[in-house]
Amino acid sequence: MQFALFLYDDERFHDLPEAEQMTVVSAHMAYGEALEKAGVFVHGEPLDHSRDAKTLRDDATVQDGPYADTKEQMGGFYIIDVADWDAALDWAKKSPTHTHGGHVEVRPIPNYAGG
Repeated sequence: MQFALFLYDDERFHDLPEAEQMTVVSAHMAYGEALEKAGVFVHGEPLDHSRDAKTLRDDATVQDGPYADTKEQMGGFYIIDVADWDAALDWAKKSPTHTHGGHVEVRPIPNYAGG
């Protein structure tokens, strides 16, 4: 069963000195390696700052930046393939996102194609 782990934080990462940014990046690299070693890693990517985003509204207008007016923004994601919710939550708890005040949203990915 596949799950998406959405990583949310207040984006202060982008304001950190490069050495501190690399500490965070290294922690995520190690986490990704642990996912791969366990055979559950499907895909994952960091996302650029939300100020660089565009939001397409339902009236076809384009808004710069994030739609939500909140300090926390999605900073990246992992897709994992595990047996069940318990395993997905166990991996989410191990995310380095928690070490600096962020949180992880876990969502199942439906398999509409079957198989």
